Amino acid sequence: MNHNFKELKIWQRAIQLSLLIYKVSGSFPKEEVFGLTSQIRRCSVSVPSNIAEGCGRNTPKQLVHFLNIAMGSLTELDTQVIICKELGYIKQWTADEILSEIIELQKMINVFRIKIKKG
Repeated sequence: MNHNFKELKIWQRAIQLSLLIYKVSGSFPKEEVFGLTSQIRRCSVSVPSNIAEGCGRNTPKQLVHFLNIAMGSLTELDTQVIICKELGYIKQWTADEILSEIIELQKMINVFRIKIKKG
């Protein structure tokens, strides 16, 4: 049952999204270090981390559980990006790029989840 998560496109893309979030959030106001900056970074790291953890588990049911958590983190990240855009911390085109990648990852995780459930 052990998937090599490093070979999964969803994990690779989630890593790239995390790196982008770290880069973009580096310019947030200093007063946000313990607020949105920390929250958006933790959330973005949660996505590939949960994909990896699920792949290390013993059953398809456990993998699907961790994929569900990754999906929840993507939804949370979506909200945080919108808040950051509204506060003027990120530009519209940057927000659009990130939100587009979130949607793609959600689709990819959903397809993977269905594949795992079918066996």
